[in-house]
Amino acid sequence: MRKRSKSIDGSDAAETGNPAASLTRGLEILRAFTAQDSTLGNQDLIERTGLPKATVSRLTQTLVGLGYLHYDDLLGRYSIGPATVSLGYSALSSNPVVHLARPLMQEMANWTGAAVALGTRDGHEMVYIANCRSMAPVTLQLNVGSRVPIYRTAMGLAYLAEMDAESREIAVDEILSVEELSEKELQDAISAAIRGYKKDGFVTAFGAWYSYINAVGVAFRPTDGSPLVSITCGGIVDILPKPLCRDKIGPELARLVERLRARLSGNLGA
Repeated sequence: MRKRSKSIDGSDAAETGNPAASLTRGLEILRAFTAQDSTLGNQDLIERTGLPKATVSRLTQTLVGLGYLHYDDLLGRYSIGPATVSLGYSALSSNPVVHLARPLMQEMANWTGAAVALGTRDGHEMVYIANCRSMAPVTLQLNVGSRVPIYRTAMGLAYLAEMDAESREIAVDEILSVEELSEKELQDAISAAIRGYKKDGFVTAFGAWYSYINAVGVAFRPTDGSPLVSITCGGIVDILPKPLCRDKIGPELARLVERLRARLSGNLGA
């Protein structure tokens, strides 16, 4: 991780007297929390952000005061506060893509018995912004806010395949900076995804993330100017065997995206 310059008292020198730097550092602390974290301690935040102890202590105190973090006096640990939850909920509730996609995603989840998710890129990972599951007893237990690797998931590979070359190059650099793989391995995976996407209209990932999970992904570029997203349908191999993914799930997921595009343009009967 990139080293930060520190002042004599251990605070972040780059932050001193710079409100923009303070905001950036505060957001880094909030971003340190994942969907799998119920609480984090000061040491967790220091390790995940690379910020000095004094900076973390000062900024967490400010974030607690503003309601973006909650501090448990008994445990001595932090959790996401109501202000952060409200901010995220407002963003998702006002997102027309999420609003229009969810009914279509739930239909497909019910039909397949698998999980259908909508996600977008955040650095070197994909983050879930909507997720629908069937009533089947065995489905992927991922929720809004969950993060998955880009280059080993159908969601991420479809996203990379749809990106323009310049943006994809930036994403590749970010992935290589944190993942333990060669540039050739990553470029081969992306090239295969692009070929499959052009040929079939969807991307498959068979056992690439976990050996027992198969998934299909399709990227969607909203016409209302919203960021690029991916929609994926995934489940255990017993529910989604390879032939079913290629012959039925992939084409149906591509049709779902077309229906979503039509509805987003105002054709609610599509």
